[in-house]
Amino acid sequence: MKNNNNKNVIIRTENLLKRFEENLVLNDVSMSIEKGKTTVIIGPSGCGKTVFIKHLIVLLRPTSGKVYYKNKRVDELDEDELSSIRTNFGFLFQSGALFDSLTVTENVLFPIRQHIMHIEKKQADELVASKLSMVGLDGFQDYYPAKLSGGQKKRVALARAIALNPEVILYDEPTTGLDPIRSDIINELIIKLQKELGITSIVVTHDMTSAYKISDQIIMFHKGKIFAEGDADTIRNHPNQTVQQFINGRVDSEDLKALKGGKTTLFNDFTNSYR
Repeated sequence: MKNNNNKNVIIRTENLLKRFEENLVLNDVSMSIEKGKTTVIIGPSGCGKTVFIKHLIVLLRPTSGKVYYKNKRVDELDEDELSSIRTNFGFLFQSGALFDSLTVTENVLFPIRQHIMHIEKKQADELVASKLSMVGLDGFQDYYPAKLSGGQKKRVALARAIALNPEVILYDEPTTGLDPIRSDIINELIIKLQKELGITSIVVTHDMTSAYKISDQIIMFHKGKIFAEGDADTIRNHPNQTVQQFINGRVDSEDLKALKGGKTTLFNDFTNSYR
C-alpha cells in the first residue's frame, strides 16, 4: 500500500521490517491508515498481524523502517514521550485482559489512574457510567470479572479501551471465543464507536463475517507482507487462489494430501490388543 501524507492519514508505516533473531516476521510493510475508518487486517496465523499492530503503539520497535502517528515519527521516541502518545490509543486484547482482582469500575478507571494523577469520585463514577452505557453494561460497576460472561468481559475491556477518549482503537481478535450472537454485538459496538465518536479502528481478525461487516478496507498479510487489499467486495471476489483459500477456510492441496496419506492402522491394531 502506498503511503499517503494527506490530512486524512492518521497512521502510516514505511518499509517496516521486524526480525526475531533469524525469524523474519514483517517484511517491508508500508501502510497508510485513514482517520475515522475501520481497517481490518486478516491473514493466516503467524503472518505478522499482531506484531504489526503492536508496532503502531511501539510495544515493539522495528528492526528497520518507520512508524508515524499524525506525521510524527514515534518508533524512535523514549518511553516518557511515548506515554503521552499512547493516551490517544485504546487497545482491546484478544483475551480482554481484565484484572480479576478489580471490579468493573476499577478496571475501566485503570488507564485514567495511570495517566491522570487524581480524579474526583463523582467525576470517576460519571465517566465509568458513561463508558459502560456505551457498551450496554451500565449497572455492572460492582461486578468482578469472574461473574461476567465472555462477551461481557470483552465489552468491559472495550469500555476500558475508550476511557481516555482515544482517537484510535486497536482490536486483536475481538470476537475470538464468542458465539455468533456475542460476536455480532462486538461488531455492532465497533461500528457504533466509529460512527458516533469518529474513532479510527484497526482490527486483526480471522473472522471473515466480522471483517466483511465492519471494514472500510481489508488488508491481507501473507508471510510478513501485504498480499491483498481492498474493500469487502474486492476481497470477497479476489482472483488469487491464496486469498480465496484463506477467506473460505479451505485446506490447501498439499496439506490435504498429507492428511489423507497418514496411516492409523498400526496405532489402532496396537491399542486394540490391550482391550
